[in-house]
Amino acid sequence: MRHTSVSAALLVAAVIGGLGVAPAGAHAQEGPAVARAAWIKSCHDRKNDTDAPCGHWRLITRDGGGVALPDAAATRRHATGAVAHEPGRLAISGDGRVVAYERARDHRLVVRRVAGGPVKELPTSLVPKGIGTDDLLLYVSPLGDKVLVEYVDDSGRQPTKVVTVATGRTAELPARDSVRGFSADGDEVLATRTAEDNTTALVVHRLGGTSTQRTPSQVVANAPVTALAADGRTVAVFVSGDTGRGKPPRLRLYDLETGELSAGVDLALNPGATPYFARWTADGRLTATVVSAEDGKPEVVRVLTVDTETGDVTLTDRYSISKTSYSSTKAGE
Repeated sequence: MRHTSVSAALLVAAVIGGLGVAPAGAHAQEGPAVARAAWIKSCHDRKNDTDAPCGHWRLITRDGGGVALPDAAATRRHATGAVAHEPGRLAISGDGRVVAYERARDHRLVVRRVAGGPVKELPTSLVPKGIGTDDLLLYVSPLGDKVLVEYVDDSGRQPTKVVTVATGRTAELPARDSVRGFSADGDEVLATRTAEDNTTALVVHRLGGTSTQRTPSQVVANAPVTALAADGRTVAVFVSGDTGRGKPPRLRLYDLETGELSAGVDLALNPGATPYFARWTADGRLTATVVSAEDGKPEVVRVLTVDTETGDVTLTDRYSISKTSYSSTKAGE
């Protein structure tokens, strides 16, 4: 956990578990070793008149190029081993330097640098007996040093697991909580918890073993997008825009320790441009990703830096994903 005011200059380069992962603020240049997103092609089965993922996952790199991941599974597996006709699990760290995915030949979860190098196998316990990769969700911490697996099996009793890549050490979080994502520095996990009275609480789990829980107002609990800062308490809350009433999306900040909720600001976005997801950077900047897509056209992705006081946004990146894509995932999603 860190305070959100920490300067990027204080970030120290780190080597994590042989992956050679450095904090995002440690290098000014962002070459082909940095991934923006990953996507997999859609193929049409004329016999069954259905579409399905096919071919290889491809990374879209910062320089506009692409990198194929031929060892990443195109499709998931049910617990029985049968093919689940949905894209194989894959996630990219927020800094774009590390990718985790299920391996094609055995569906084991693995991690590797986007720049290349050896593939590191994660513990087999992350896909336990009776669980298929179709029964889990995959997250990677901002620097790629931790991988989180949340289970969506029918029993609902399998605790979420967070593994430290360098050591293989695994922490468990309550199965009843639904994960929202890592904090900006990866030391905490934000989740929601539904009580018996149908109220929803926000919970911050510190990977050292403690947690903080508070039941916020509904505008916070039902927000489509939230992001936890490096201080482990400040939650950015994005309220959806209203196209019918011409109201743009709004941003509010919620302090999970005190329960204080800011008045909020309108974002300098069109009413229909509610962020798809958001994250804080380690040095305290808030970024939001806005996605627009139309049938038969490329998916357009805009990454914005948000001024939390004024709602102004600055475009920091813009790219497109092939119109032939079946599915895609963005860095930090």
